[in-house]
Amino acid sequence: MKGSTLKKKKKRLVFRSVMLAVMVGLIVFALISNNNSDKSVVAEGEEPPDFKLKKFGTEETVSLSDYEGQGVMINFWATYCEPCKDEMPYMEELYEDYKKQGVEILAINLDSTDLVVQRFLDRYGLSFPILHDKDGQVMDEYNVGQLPSTLFINPEGEVEEQVVGPLTLDRLEGYLNEITPES
Repeated sequence: MKGSTLKKKKKRLVFRSVMLAVMVGLIVFALISNNNSDKSVVAEGEEPPDFKLKKFGTEETVSLSDYEGQGVMINFWATYCEPCKDEMPYMEELYEDYKKQGVEILAINLDSTDLVVQRFLDRYGLSFPILHDKDGQVMDEYNVGQLPSTLFINPEGEVEEQVVGPLTLDRLEGYLNEITPES
């Protein structure tokens, strides 16, 4: 009987130790995740780093520097991101009008599978440039953590505004107005 009680105590000790280790691991993960979410994408007023990415489905490359003197919206997104799906129609709705006014929308996709992205594009009929950051290099350079993340760059080449999270139609239009070049 005594041996049985000792075995039970050992099992309880092992179980409790494992549970404690799991809880400590979760706390460490939460602290690291919270710390990473506080990092800004690129600070407002800074000039964002240039990049060169392929336009999805083509061999054409696009660089941020190609749009010097224009307002540029850079949107980091992925097909698995539900808020990204919600804001894409807003971007499409405003794209043509703002393109005529000197504002370009560049949507940087972070999916690794071309087929998934192509299905998404076919479904939503997007006309603005979709750039593919398959290896996440630009995402890392811009320190993007949460999706969607959007930067609004003024014609002087500085970050006017950064938004982490989804945009409504009104907010999107307001930010695009802020980066529209003066005639």
